[in-house]
Amino acid sequence: MDTIKMIAKRRRFHCAGAVFGLAFAALLAGCSALPAPPVRAEVYDFGPGLMEAAPSDRRAPLPPLALADVTTTGPVEGSTAVLYRLAYDDARRLRPYNQARWSQPPAQLVQKAVRDQLGLRRAVLTGDEGAAQILEGGALPAILRLEIEEFSHVFSAPATSVGLVRLRVSIAESTPAGEKLLAQRVFLVQRPAATADAPGGTRALADATAQAAQDIGQWLEQMGR
Repeated sequence: MDTIKMIAKRRRFHCAGAVFGLAFAALLAGCSALPAPPVRAEVYDFGPGLMEAAPSDRRAPLPPLALADVTTTGPVEGSTAVLYRLAYDDARRLRPYNQARWSQPPAQLVQKAVRDQLGLRRAVLTGDEGAAQILEGGALPAILRLEIEEFSHVFSAPATSVGLVRLRVSIAESTPAGEKLLAQRVFLVQRPAATADAPGGTRALADATAQAAQDIGQWLEQMGR
């Protein structure tokens, strides 16, 4: 009788162990089925800017300028998405990189790049309020307005791409009756991307914007502004 009871106890122990093992396996399976935590998007900007004081320029400084807030056409205002186009597939379609974004909307990044470049030789008053600041002699500063028409990483082939920046730039004179347009020009700059991905595209766009800022500065000087 004692032997029969001992065998029964062993069977119950083995059954309980088996049930526990199955429950533990089910728990592990449930844990493995949980969604993985979201991958944090990489954040890009145009770099730290000047790392040391710019060399002195012996030329006379240029007249102050009011740089209005940069505007955009096309993408949602205020978006920080890094956009690309597949020109070899459907160039009309703007696509966002899923795991990359700008630290600020492109309009703000472009405005800072242009302000820093122009600020090497002149005082730059930013925002629409800058146009209302009266200078010495009672004059108002000329107003520079920029509109971003294109700001994307464009692929002509899967392994060939450029950062493309197109800006519509206007220079206007402030008068008591309002702004008087002096000139307008479209600046189109593209720079090759070293890699066919978000890091390559963002660097190419930063390089293209820096070149556009230099071109705008030269254009203004040619007009005596």
